[in-house]
Amino acid sequence: MTQNRSWIAAHAPGIALAALLAAAAAALQAVETRFLTHAVVEALVLAILLGMGVRLAWQPGPRWEPGIKFTAKQVLEAAIVLLGASVDLPLLLRAGAPLVIAILAVVLSGLVCGYALGRALGLNPRLSTLIACGNAICGNSAIAAVAPVIGAEKEDVASSIAFTAVLGVIVVLTLPLLVPLLDLTHYQYGALAGMTVYAVPQVLAATFPVSALSGEVGTLVKLVRVLLLGPVVVFFAIRARKVGEQKLATGSFIPWFIVGFLVLAAARSLGAIPPDVAAPVREVSRWMTVAAMAALGLGVDVRVLGRVGGRVVLAVTGSLLVLITVSATLITLLGIG
Repeated sequence: MTQNRSWIAAHAPGIALAALLAAAAAALQAVETRFLTHAVVEALVLAILLGMGVRLAWQPGPRWEPGIKFTAKQVLEAAIVLLGASVDLPLLLRAGAPLVIAILAVVLSGLVCGYALGRALGLNPRLSTLIACGNAICGNSAIAAVAPVIGAEKEDVASSIAFTAVLGVIVVLTLPLLVPLLDLTHYQYGALAGMTVYAVPQVLAATFPVSALSGEVGTLVKLVRVLLLGPVVVFFAIRARKVGEQKLATGSFIPWFIVGFLVLAAARSLGAIPPDVAAPVREVSRWMTVAAMAALGLGVDVRVLGRVGGRVVLAVTGSLLVLITVSATLITLLGIG
């Protein structure tokens, strides 16, 4: 009991702050709907922007950090699991083999082109590898997993992570513009976002404001990319000749929330979760995600742009543009969606 109270005391301030920003985002969305008949910027994105605004004016201290980190990670992961209860897997998987081929091709091209671009800009091999892995697979998680395997320095890890948080928010705000520009269906846009956006929470923020279908497709595609982290880490360990030193339990690279998402999605598709239960569960998932977006925003410092080297900015941005170009091309050529 004492331990539980201690945990609550440590996490409550940060969780409450994220929840407050989520409520403010919801209120702003309601105001938009009231005066504009629809929300131009939805709560998911507003929550990130509010969090960034707070972080720009004030950096939360140690009292706030545990709850903010918990909301940005564990609350988001739980929201993704609950999202599975409203997902129609047969609908999402209708693209079949072409979609899987496209995901594999995008990840491979992201790794190769990201590394080549970094080296062409004069970055060292380890930093180039981290940037390529972060963009091609799953952001900071990929960077953290690959860094010790290739013997990356702390400075390389910090440089590869720093700019991507800011770039991720820019992508969330601008990627939906590709829907009319490329004449994408909501299914195609979800696939595009899932194959290109840096991290899982950013995929949710970039897709669900467009449509539920885009969000569900984007989430599933992104989770497939995350699953490729294990094989990629093994590859770099072998390449670095450190297999004997590394404990490569590939299964440990399958996050629990992916398993939970797929289990609930399967249950929903088999009829074990009725529609009248799935609807409120999706709503709970949505608002948990809004709170997680607020916490994510609180961790993004836009002033980092002044501290990151120009070559790193070019490498990360260029790698992302390669992913978007390859993804859009494959979606068209393979007739996905």
